[in-house]
Amino acid sequence: MCIGEAWRVASLSIDRLDARLLVQHVAGCTHVDLLVRPERALSTDQLARLWVLVKRRSDGEPLAYLVNSAAFYALEFLVTPAVLIPRPETELLVELAIERLQPLKAPRIVDLGTGCGVLAVTLKYLRSAAIVSAVDLSPAALEVARINAARHAVEVNFLAGDWYAPLGGARFDLIVANPPYVEYADPHLQQNGLPFEPLMALSDGISGGDGLACVRAIVVGAAGHLLPDGWLLIEHGYNQAARVRDLLWSAGFSKVASWPDLSKVERVSGGCLY
Repeated sequence: MCIGEAWRVASLSIDRLDARLLVQHVAGCTHVDLLVRPERALSTDQLARLWVLVKRRSDGEPLAYLVNSAAFYALEFLVTPAVLIPRPETELLVELAIERLQPLKAPRIVDLGTGCGVLAVTLKYLRSAAIVSAVDLSPAALEVARINAARHAVEVNFLAGDWYAPLGGARFDLIVANPPYVEYADPHLQQNGLPFEPLMALSDGISGGDGLACVRAIVVGAAGHLLPDGWLLIEHGYNQAARVRDLLWSAGFSKVASWPDLSKVERVSGGCLY
């Protein structure tokens, strides 16, 4: 079967764009190839692999896991089922971080719960003089993050452990985090491909909780790891901004605020410790 026909047949089962991307992934071709050389043949092995991927996609598995890639801030990142798939709304965290790092020549940054490393790697890529560390509890996630750092030729100090535990007495100009914040009983965890993503990266797992256990731990522990005038920026759920601001005020932060993403949802909150 040729790539053009494979695209047509795959599109009968899944979204046409997803079908195209899967054909490109399996065939190692581009969109242009599909348009100008649709007669290019697929091998038997390639076809078998394509139909497996089409079935997985039709069963709801996210495309990023099928092609092992996701874009974030114009960079491509390796993703596997061991890590959360990067979301466009998290790019707001990068923009806010860059604004606050502007006056500093060699800022010290730590990314808590780095996952595939998008925050740590992107910030180091954008601010090459920064000294960046990244922490995650999952060895599998850290392996993916290290690959992404190497892919983009940036140096990040990756540490295994729970939030601040592996940092010792280190202090930073900026702490960024996109921790688990979805309530354990939230029905959204069973929708839109989320059952395929690691639960520990989505929710704190506390039955009957408000989803903010990890956020609380990060906010409370920040004072022991921020330099004077240091900032904490943390992503949270669509309905959690007011509660996260209260946590920040209670922990002694100043300049506490929340910022909306492109959908006008307050997605990131943060503050400064003098």
